[in-house]
Amino acid sequence: MKNTLLGSLYLSLAASIWGGMYVVVKVVVGIVPPLELVWLRYVIALVALLMIGAITKQSWYVAKRGWLLIVMIGFIGNTISIVTQEAGTMLSSAQMGAIITSTTPAFMVLFARMILKEKITARKAISIVLATIGVCVIVGTSQIDPSNQLGGLSLIIAALTWSLMSVLVKRVPGQYSQIVVTSYSILVAIILLTPFTLERLTKLDFQAIMHPSIWGGLLYLGVISTACGFLLWNRGLQKLNASSGGLFFFFQPIVGTFLGWLLLGEQIGLSFWMGTALIFIGVLLVIREDKPQKKTITVVK
Repeated sequence: MKNTLLGSLYLSLAASIWGGMYVVVKVVVGIVPPLELVWLRYVIALVALLMIGAITKQSWYVAKRGWLLIVMIGFIGNTISIVTQEAGTMLSSAQMGAIITSTTPAFMVLFARMILKEKITARKAISIVLATIGVCVIVGTSQIDPSNQLGGLSLIIAALTWSLMSVLVKRVPGQYSQIVVTSYSILVAIILLTPFTLERLTKLDFQAIMHPSIWGGLLYLGVISTACGFLLWNRGLQKLNASSGGLFFFFQPIVGTFLGWLLLGEQIGLSFWMGTALIFIGVLLVIREDKPQKKTITVVK
């Protein structure tokens, strides 16, 4: 039960942080283009994680078998998924992005079944359906442009790769600290993105970047959204089934929509609260289902 509650808390915080990220991105992306923004937030995140690792005296040793998984996580999740998400967001509408992103938990259930042999229970299926309907109610579908096929395809790739990465995190041996795993996977992404980003960085308007709203936004995206967000997500997945953990991803559109209303003056109505209620019901169903599983594991240990 303790693992279930801690895992739920970590995943809820991570998804909530990412929901708030979009408000910050709206401010920063006008000065720092998406690809350069991803690279900069990763560099800032890596520095923050290295500092945390040094303070907490982490062991940075990883065996060869562990490295393969870490490189796959960095390549599939931190590189392909994030870049295709940025591209898809640029090439499609916000509504389409929210709806396609909401398929992530469903893909996680499928990958968890194929890779981790987790059972797809009726309760999990109902939870995902309820939460997905909740997202659709929140964002609506009336303004979606079906002609944005390239953006939609890019977002589907982002959802697929993030789901696969989240399941692969469960395969990382438990003796490795998530601080170490997250740091190395982000380093992999930096190495892969640097050849495509280095020349573009020289063209940035550094005078504009020095404005408090921009460098403050970069710090938030690097330290809070990336370093803390990835760390919380990975830790949460270690404490819950991958198929159950994916459902907490639905907190992202809730927080994003709410902060858009609170800080940017965007309108929300009854549909927001109806969709939020459906998402919470889906999440509660998963938490209740994980209770007996965690008790069983505790008894075996």
